[in-house]
Amino acid sequence: MSDNNVYNTPIVNKDFRGLRLDKFLAMCFPEISRSQIQKNIIEGNVICDEIIMGNNSYKVKEGESFILNMPEATDPIPVPQDIYLPILYQDEDIVVVNKPAGMVVHPAPGARDNTMVNALLFHCNNLSGIGGVKRPGIVHRIDKETSGILVVAKNDSAHKFLSEQFAEHSIERTYYAVCFGVPNSMKGSIEGDIGRSPYDRKKMAIVAKGGKKAVTHYQVMENFANVASLIKCNLETGRTHQIRVHLSSLGHNLLGDKLYVKSKKITAKNISDEIKNFANNFSRQALHAKSLGFVHPKTKEKMFFEVDIPEDIQQLINILRKI
Repeated sequence: MSDNNVYNTPIVNKDFRGLRLDKFLAMCFPEISRSQIQKNIIEGNVICDEIIMGNNSYKVKEGESFILNMPEATDPIPVPQDIYLPILYQDEDIVVVNKPAGMVVHPAPGARDNTMVNALLFHCNNLSGIGGVKRPGIVHRIDKETSGILVVAKNDSAHKFLSEQFAEHSIERTYYAVCFGVPNSMKGSIEGDIGRSPYDRKKMAIVAKGGKKAVTHYQVMENFANVASLIKCNLETGRTHQIRVHLSSLGHNLLGDKLYVKSKKITAKNISDEIKNFANNFSRQALHAKSLGFVHPKTKEKMFFEVDIPEDIQQLINILRKI
């Protein structure tokens, strides 16, 4: 058992592929009863990458690994809260939102309320139960300080259909990031298996063993005098912190990223203090989930949503253009 009741499975190898998810977890964690494991799967406490697994009979695939988050016994049930939440689209099956930066997606230790789930419970009459009481309707997540588009399921069939698309990597996801420096190639792909950092458990990292395949396709959209750049990233896979880790591996960390770049600053003497102060003290990682494309769970129609770059990142871009 690890800190905060978080259990990490090993990577599924060929000997275990095809096993039911609940059986695989029971083999990994014999100290937890199978009934407890099944309950936690149904309640949305098992995650593969950023996908919530809600089906006990899911057949595990080679190369996958899972995180079991055992909730504290005193976890409160989220209550509806009248919180501003930009809703882009809603029907009887899904709701698409533009999550503001600074909002946690669902309740967790240190963020018991004022989450996106609390807001959704106020704005929507019903949500999928697969995510459990703490994560109703939540199919995928983005970090607290990342802004942008998320799709939420309003019933269990929609949840399962969307989860399958994420698992198959058929979802179209485009992010915009503002980074230190400019990649040598203006367009390319970054490949590197991602797993938990052996040096800092809060971080993910490109690892030689024990990681999962991760591919990010990128294109430099704007070069700010070689000091910084605006980069468009399309995810082929959806690993935790994937863009932050992959761009960091090229030496182009996101501005404002407190976890992956604690001390990097713009220091060139020919740049004004106004620009340096604004860029070096940007309050969050400069990352925005700009567009999302998927197949509607009921109509099977292709859906596509896109939002503008938020005001704070746009201000950062405008400041950097002054260099």
